[in-house]
Amino acid sequence: MIYDPQVYSIPDEAMKPFISEDEIWKILNETPSTPERVREIISKSLDKKRLSLEETAVLINTTDTLLVEEIKQGARELKEKVYGKRIVLFAPLYVGNHCTNNCTYCGFRTSNKEQKRSTLSKEDLVEEVKMLENTGQKRLILVYGEHPKYNPDFIAETVRTVYSVKQGNGEIRRVNINAAPQEIEGFKIIKESGIGTYQIFQETYHREAYERYHLSGQKRNYDYRLTGLDRAQEAGIDDVGIGALFGLYDWRFEVMGLLRHVNHFEAVYQVGPHTISFPRIKKASNVHLDEQYQVSDEDFTKLVAILRLAVPYTGLILTAREPAHVRDEVLSFGVSQIDGGTKIEMKAYSQDKKEQDLHSEQFEINDGRTLNEVMEDLIHNDYIPSFCTACYRVGRTGEHFMEFSVPGFIKRFCTPNALLTMAEYLEDYAPEKTKIKGYVLIDKSLKEFDDERFKNKLCERLEKIKAGERDLYF
Repeated sequence: MIYDPQVYSIPDEAMKPFISEDEIWKILNETPSTPERVREIISKSLDKKRLSLEETAVLINTTDTLLVEEIKQGARELKEKVYGKRIVLFAPLYVGNHCTNNCTYCGFRTSNKEQKRSTLSKEDLVEEVKMLENTGQKRLILVYGEHPKYNPDFIAETVRTVYSVKQGNGEIRRVNINAAPQEIEGFKIIKESGIGTYQIFQETYHREAYERYHLSGQKRNYDYRLTGLDRAQEAGIDDVGIGALFGLYDWRFEVMGLLRHVNHFEAVYQVGPHTISFPRIKKASNVHLDEQYQVSDEDFTKLVAILRLAVPYTGLILTAREPAHVRDEVLSFGVSQIDGGTKIEMKAYSQDKKEQDLHSEQFEINDGRTLNEVMEDLIHNDYIPSFCTACYRVGRTGEHFMEFSVPGFIKRFCTPNALLTMAEYLEDYAPEKTKIKGYVLIDKSLKEFDDERFKNKLCERLEKIKAGERDLYF
């Protein structure tokens, strides 16, 4: 299909090409890295200023082990300044795995005849959500294959169904979406259902590589996918998430592509993406990929630190694709959101499946910890687990979010709201051992508040939660 901007009603300024392979490679190839320049750039980022493509390339081209460690240390300091110690938690829920695309790296691809296809009925969906609520989850991302049956009306109806499920004190307060690009009218239908973030990953920003991996289906159209979130913005969805699948092409190029995409959103819509994801390719049903572009743990942890320095106010998401030890490492210098208690097979939560079946899921996950095990590990390392959804429900999204976050004020909301949602979890779902450890961390965190008046307000709300009130936030 030929991409015609007039058909899809995207503003002229949004249609200016913003991914230039020649530009990206020229910057990467002609930008040297010196200790002085690396330290200047880290200092700029610690002042909470966005990095340019050239500055990001300096960090990418840094290979000296000690300098790379300085990059990671800078990212640690920056993350602490912007986000404090809170880590947002969510869970993925796969609604359907029918797909008309033929993407060579994906277990859902239409040519994979061994994939067990199904779509959750409304009753199935309710049961899955109940099981998730029973563990303490408050934030979900719904995932759909790309198929005509998963149209905007279907997506909107599943979102409304998820929000309607209440189990004890459990409820889902934020539903994010990972689904195919839509037309503007389709995005409007989905928006009305009350979604949070809409994610579309470009997978690879390199056009030739993109065409090599996407053999058929709508997803083969590079430009249509690249401008998908522009149409979301035009439909009023100002909370969007971008991502690249690392392992399809040179990781250095993909980092630059992500940053160039951020620049595009800021230039056209005056707001960057709310989140960036950077999954690595994992095993999948009947997938055999060339390992030419495989990203080592060393390069992966480095690129996470670079992304944190390059875009200080954008959430970085790391999923259970990665093993626990990798997730634990990058939490300290970049990642602000992770999933916990993850299962990605159809009906996996309600059926409590223990073993993975690649023919029933999109890819292999490598962190099988329960939500409570993830919570305990976070608490043990002095992180504040957060299920907070306050910003989205009071309108602190898009430009409004940037107004709060860019000056650094968002930390004033995030930490106390994280403590409140953590207290809810401790009261309603945590085993006694976790509860004791959790309240020790809450008490420790309260001592770090300098504003006694605000601290007293927070303590009052914590006591109300202990007394049975729920959904309190600033």
